[in-house]
Amino acid sequence: MPIRVVVVGQGLVANHFVVGVERIKAGELKPYGVPFAQYTMPYRIEDIEIVGSYDVDEAKVGKTVYEVAKAALGDTLPIPETLKKVTVRRGIHLGSMVGLPFKVKGLEEELGSTEKAIDRLVEELKELKPDVVINVATTEPARPFLKREDLLDAIRRDDRDRLSASHAYAYAVYRYAKETGAKVALVNVIPSPLARDPAIVELYEEAGILVLGDDGATGATPLTADLLEHMAERNRYVLSIAQFNIGGNTDFLALTVPERNKMKEETKSSVVKDILGYDAPHYIKPTGYLEPLGDKKFVSMHIWWKTFNGLEDELVVNMRINDSPALAGLLVDLSRISKALLDQGEKGTAYPVNAFFMKDPGPRGSRNKPRIKAYYDLLAYLQEKGIIMDKEVPIRKPIE
Repeated sequence: MPIRVVVVGQGLVANHFVVGVERIKAGELKPYGVPFAQYTMPYRIEDIEIVGSYDVDEAKVGKTVYEVAKAALGDTLPIPETLKKVTVRRGIHLGSMVGLPFKVKGLEEELGSTEKAIDRLVEELKELKPDVVINVATTEPARPFLKREDLLDAIRRDDRDRLSASHAYAYAVYRYAKETGAKVALVNVIPSPLARDPAIVELYEEAGILVLGDDGATGATPLTADLLEHMAERNRYVLSIAQFNIGGNTDFLALTVPERNKMKEETKSSVVKDILGYDAPHYIKPTGYLEPLGDKKFVSMHIWWKTFNGLEDELVVNMRINDSPALAGLLVDLSRISKALLDQGEKGTAYPVNAFFMKDPGPRGSRNKPRIKAYYDLLAYLQEKGIIMDKEVPIRKPIE
């Protein structure tokens, strides 16, 4: 049975996701970078079917996903022709790309109101019949609503200063489920608070559907979490932490806008106190845009701590990470896991999934975990649910 997937934001992450999935299905690639690929699940990677795409960039709207991916990745990767069957539709903007050098137009501008834009989106979702909607749009300024009445009121009043595009999409997915009875999951891998917003979680529980999030954890953040756990386990007192990223893709360009950078800083920094138990002085944030770096970001980390006999040690890490493929690989598992959880009747949100895959896991008030702990907790959770069907953890070996 296929997993019908709709992507919101046809940028580099989405392009790597759709291209990688189609290449795996064609037998061209091994699923490296897909964390649970070695386990047996009800859904295979080959079951993922891309059925829809949304964006607000005028250079993408109306083109096929093949054309968009070809323009972005065609110089380095073969682009599967199967992507010609999906066209990028106009999505909701609500200022999500203000300040960036792109010509954009959202449905709310075309139709005259956010409510009408959501109505259009709901009708299109009824046509596309997604099992999973993945929000991988550019980082935007957004705040949780906390109460469903406040979210509904903002939509009624067309309060474009208060609403984020992510919240509008989340509400459209909720309405689609309520009006059709469909079981659908929204996977939010950008910092906008959805799985951390009680208003959204309440709506999704009511509709019997699932929201996972927030902000996919791919590179420096999971490594920092595990290194801090190493310090905590050995009772080393951390004196300071510095971690920064510099990249040259669109998301790093977006983070040059202070409000957007603040959103990312909050999700990245939440790990420190949650793991150490105290808020060690830290500087953890994306710090700059350097176009020549492209999608291969530069990451640097420094941890300074006090050890036995009052002496002090330091750790320095430097990395170059292909930013978008790292997140795209997680989307493969998130698609399969969220569909399987829906089949099991899970609703609202699922902390064990969020704790492994996300920087700031929902629901609101949840703690970050070291990713090595979160991995084995999630493995046990999925085995208990019958989603991972292997009775024992297989011996680690390369995927053949």
